[in-house]
Amino acid sequence: MRQLNVTNDKKRDALVGLDNLPPKPNIKYVLPTGEEGKGVKVLRGTMETSIDALKSKYNDMVELGEDIINSDPDIDLELFGKILPATRKLYLDPNDQIVYHIQAKEILKNPDGTVKEERDAEKREPNVTTEIPLRWTGKLFPKKDTIKKFVFSRKYQLKHVNGLTYDFLYDMAKQLAESDSFMYVGGGAKGVDPIVLTTGGEPQRGFLEGRIDGNKYCLILHLTNLELKKMTNED
Repeated sequence: MRQLNVTNDKKRDALVGLDNLPPKPNIKYVLPTGEEGKGVKVLRGTMETSIDALKSKYNDMVELGEDIINSDPDIDLELFGKILPATRKLYLDPNDQIVYHIQAKEILKNPDGTVKEERDAEKREPNVTTEIPLRWTGKLFPKKDTIKKFVFSRKYQLKHVNGLTYDFLYDMAKQLAESDSFMYVGGGAKGVDPIVLTTGGEPQRGFLEGRIDGNKYCLILHLTNLELKKMTNED
């Protein structure tokens, strides 16, 4: 389980658990014998049989289409359908050659989709377990407004690791549940820095949501890097 260093409204901090549990599907697929099926990776094609590679060998798409009907040049009969073991991700250049050195770029876009800025990607370090904890900023956002303004891409559950952190997190969840609001949390000394979970990870804004049921609680960290804005028409 990951860890997270976070403060409460009294500016006291604690190291708590951070968990991302995917929802369990309600339906599962089984074989005729009743055994649960397992997913496998199957080879669908090779570089030599790709459409782009075949285009260079034919005069036009009509000729290529006719040959696909007659002789299946898009299928490698020796390799097609082969079950693959562990695979690795590779980057290719426009000529389908393996690229060994890449330079990552960050592209910032305007609300209309046009490119605003392009810059070299920073190699960021995680800031969720540093000596400076994530700050409880005190900035509340009504739930009904927040879910319309931001697109939340990930969510994690904060969990206690002992009795003291149970009281710590339960009190936070109770405050947020009673206010029916999200709490903005951020990194850095002033709590204004974005949250970075992993090395080289994407910086994101964080919002805490709390729910309680008797002596049970649920404290959720919602992450977003996309804010919805209205487009304006220019004459």
